[in-house]
Amino acid sequence: MTNAEIIATDPGWITLVKGLLIFAVCVLATLMSVWGERRLVARMQQRMGPNRVGPFGLIQALADGVKLALKEDLIPKAADRIVFVVAPIISVTTCFMAFAVIPLSGPVNLFGHKTVMQMTDIPVGVLYVFAIASIGVYGIVLAGWSSGSTYPLLGGLRSSAQVISYEIAMGLSLVAVFIYAGSMSTAEIVSAQSQWWFCVTLFPSFVIFAISMVGETNRAPFDFAEAEGELVGGFHTEYSSLKFALFFLAEYVNIVAVSALSTTLFFGGYRALPGLGFTESWLGGWFTVFWFLAKVVFFFFIFVWLRGTLPRLRYDQFMKFGWKVLIPFSLIWILIVSTLRVLSQQGAPRSVLIGFSFGIVLLVLAGSSLFESSKKRRAQDDELGEVAVPSFPVPAIPGKINKDRTEQLNG
Repeated sequence: MTNAEIIATDPGWITLVKGLLIFAVCVLATLMSVWGERRLVARMQQRMGPNRVGPFGLIQALADGVKLALKEDLIPKAADRIVFVVAPIISVTTCFMAFAVIPLSGPVNLFGHKTVMQMTDIPVGVLYVFAIASIGVYGIVLAGWSSGSTYPLLGGLRSSAQVISYEIAMGLSLVAVFIYAGSMSTAEIVSAQSQWWFCVTLFPSFVIFAISMVGETNRAPFDFAEAEGELVGGFHTEYSSLKFALFFLAEYVNIVAVSALSTTLFFGGYRALPGLGFTESWLGGWFTVFWFLAKVVFFFFIFVWLRGTLPRLRYDQFMKFGWKVLIPFSLIWILIVSTLRVLSQQGAPRSVLIGFSFGIVLLVLAGSSLFESSKKRRAQDDELGEVAVPSFPVPAIPGKINKDRTEQLNG
């Protein structure tokens, strides 16, 4: 039975229990990710990190959340009160809604009923996640606009431009996944990776998606919407108390959501590592949840690693990289994948496929070498053409003086 058929037999109370479990996992993952990020970044900077509240500082994130909730709630006088309050709610609810179509496990036994840890499996599950992510940006844009301040408005505008630029590249990177899986359903995509994960067979798509998801979540080195050195706090500068805590929660739930989506689309979802498939039946199938969470933790570590090592890009560099590098490369990769897929379906011999791939590699290498040589030649021409202006006064050229006088007399 497919996941959709199993989910269709679930009674209402099982669906409610699954929803509560997934919500609890998301909240717990958020608390642990805040603690984990602070500890990892501290180690990278040769510090200790939080180690006071609870064993190893595990309850520090919960204590910070309670402290934020008990702070005074301030609303600026120039703010649009209704939109100002609704914006953080939009951001945090859309992040949780993305988990509705992500399968966290294979078939399991829950209170005597066979089910899967997935709320629903629709034929366009990935498009649903993209639509929800696009709506989530409205929370950031509305927060910046409703604050009645310049810096939050600039942060909101940056976020909208960022999402428009990088969602195009992210969507194009998934076209190859849809071609090879033959479906946009998340469960079907996981089933299509029973032999090879798509991060291996479609490695360029995975690289484009990984870069785009960092830009999508407004994380370093792409954290322009809340650039502390430029925009104070960005879109949430005027927020305080529980509303600020909601934005904080939304950021980390969003990181967990895109990590879960990457795991589903490119790392086989809840499937075990190659050679360890026998572990999927352990604990009545519940051990698949462990494999899923382990892959999500791996992606989260990549987020923290990037934050601890890379400086923030300039905004123009970021936009240029998205429009001039990622999107054109995604289009070229789609053409290559489509051609290879058609050739393989028509029964072309393996030598033709290898020859086509080898030819594409040679073309890419030739194009990159030509680009580098033209770049070096242009740099040399610029160096030869530039003449330093002397710092001392020099007499005017006699011929130029006569020409200027003639023009003055004729004029």
